[in-house]
Amino acid sequence: MPTSSRIIFLDAFRAFAILMMLQGHWISGLLNTTLIDTSHWGYRFWLYCRGFTAPAFFTITGWVFCFLLLKNPIQGPKNPRLRKGIKRGTELLVWGSLLRLNLPTLIYGSINPSFYQPDVLHIIGISLFLIVLIYRFFYFLKEGLGWIFLFLGLTIFIAEPFYSTWNLDGLPKSIAAYFIKGYGGVFYLLPWTGYVFLGTGIAFFFKNKYDNYRKWTLHFLVAGLFLIFISSFIFEFIGSNLNVPLLQKVAWNNYLFIRFGDVLVLLSLFLFFQKWMENTYINFIGSHTLELYVVHYFILYGSLTGYGFYKFFSKELLFWEGFVSVFFFLAICIGIVFVWKRRKIKPDV
Repeated sequence: MPTSSRIIFLDAFRAFAILMMLQGHWISGLLNTTLIDTSHWGYRFWLYCRGFTAPAFFTITGWVFCFLLLKNPIQGPKNPRLRKGIKRGTELLVWGSLLRLNLPTLIYGSINPSFYQPDVLHIIGISLFLIVLIYRFFYFLKEGLGWIFLFLGLTIFIAEPFYSTWNLDGLPKSIAAYFIKGYGGVFYLLPWTGYVFLGTGIAFFFKNKYDNYRKWTLHFLVAGLFLIFISSFIFEFIGSNLNVPLLQKVAWNNYLFIRFGDVLVLLSLFLFFQKWMENTYINFIGSHTLELYVVHYFILYGSLTGYGFYKFFSKELLFWEGFVSVFFFLAICIGIVFVWKRRKIKPDV
């Protein structure tokens, strides 16, 4: 493992993922699509890029957490990172709930319905708990732990046609929303934890290879292109020849593996260009993703108060207005976090 607590391409990839997520929320929430040509190649390219943002964010989250877990000199059940993982997961759950709380509604004696809907922070928080539990109880497998996480991630992806049809009406809607799509959640454990587990599994197999990262560029690129362009054919071929309907269904709606392929291609690019990414601003953004997410939520959606840009400009911006304003939005979010963190570390006079 590297001696540094930061890996440049991981920070750069996290910075890319959070900025893509923030701009995606801004544009999709405020852009008036009725006034633009949604079939234009530029819009469709943006839409495709937005589609791999969440998979990238979940994957890199699993990788970074596992990197820190494996980097600690104390391994096994006494690894201090396990306790920090639980603390971080709890922090994410608390922030995820607070960001969805509306104080004016609470003052009048009720809770806004969106408060019960899980978001990205809830799912990442629970994913960290799951990683801690799996590491804690299966540590005796040592290097085999990486295979456990890869197996879990791939199983979640392959089983998607099965659990996507579950009927969870017997559960409270607020609980069912945490498991699958269709109960109001923005994100849900299935299939999104699959990306976190795959990122964790990759981190296990990459742990002694950070010093020779460049030679792995081609491996990620080839694997990513395989998933994007060939995996559907493979699933269809195996499913039809071995009479496995589940694999055929995966082939017909193979968005999970294709999006993971997008992530691997992106990772290959960040590996290749790592030496040009040694920038303190990139490091800052990549290491403060939670703070950026929280600030953007207050500005765009008006957390607690209910007064954000989304309330006043939802689906109203013209194309050029959205394109220009998103840069100001990102700059303001980064600026607020920078000032906030600088004041926290400033010594008392």
